[in-house]
Amino acid sequence: MIKVDLQETLQQLVQPIVDDFGLELVELEFKPEGRSMALRIFIDKPGGVSLDDCVAVSREVGAILEVEDPIRCAYRLEVSSPGLDRPLKKVSDFEKFSGKLVKIKTNESLDPDQRGHARKTFTGTLLGCSDGLVRVEQTDKRGGVVAIPLAEIAKANLEIVF
Repeated sequence: MIKVDLQETLQQLVQPIVDDFGLELVELEFKPEGRSMALRIFIDKPGGVSLDDCVAVSREVGAILEVEDPIRCAYRLEVSSPGLDRPLKKVSDFEKFSGKLVKIKTNESLDPDQRGHARKTFTGTLLGCSDGLVRVEQTDKRGGVVAIPLAEIAKANLEIVF
């Protein structure tokens, strides 16, 4: 997990570069990997990103990080697409991908059934986000629509359908 101040600094350095290329910054993570650190930047655009997009962003980000030097240790820079199981982070993500299959994990157990059993994982069709609630039409045996507070979401991803 990135310290908040480093996260903000990296976000401020990377966001304008990604914006200049007409891309979306989906996620930025800086974490240990083996004996080294990895700075991963996930970018996207309608229709998906190309290798050329990743290379161009990597060059520009690498240059600004070399000049600004916010990271005080050795690290590896990686720029890629978020993949088919793209993470959903922002309210706009939950609106943009309405109608798609999603998997959401919450911080606390929610939605108790008739027996009082609650859970932390929800899978179903995303219906969107409004008033701080993400609505999902569940595809499991419980069925029905569940409203999950955005603040309670620990992780949300698109589900891959084959």
